[in-house]
Amino acid sequence: MAKDRFHQVVKTALVKEGWHITQDPLQLKVGGVDMEIDLGAERLIAAERESEKIAVEVKSFLASASAISEFHTALGQFINYRAALHQTEPDRVLYLAVPDLAYNDFFQRDFPASMLRDYEVKLIVYAIDLEKIVQWKL
Repeated sequence: MAKDRFHQVVKTALVKEGWHITQDPLQLKVGGVDMEIDLGAERLIAAERESEKIAVEVKSFLASASAISEFHTALGQFINYRAALHQTEPDRVLYLAVPDLAYNDFFQRDFPASMLRDYEVKLIVYAIDLEKIVQWKL
């Protein structure tokens, strides 16, 4: 599967925040279906001597004319991937990574914002030029 245009940006941003990339991509097989989430990562929680695990699906939302179409696809993938992770790796938390430009515009509109709330989508908002995570939206 082709990697999103900003795959490496998000990967770099996660590493800067202390995450160790463990899978690129994270491959799952659930109910006879193969799936690939862009990244699997973990980091040590020092106080507990345990690791925190996440999966990240990277999206660019570059073409504003088709933002709703890309949103439909991203939301559908998120719901499917979260269900698959629940069956295979229930301790891994799924995030949708989106650029700050899209988050500050499209994702603030009533419909996308309500869908994110309704489906409890966790977001990583990243700055493309800085290769940095600017927000974790839980």
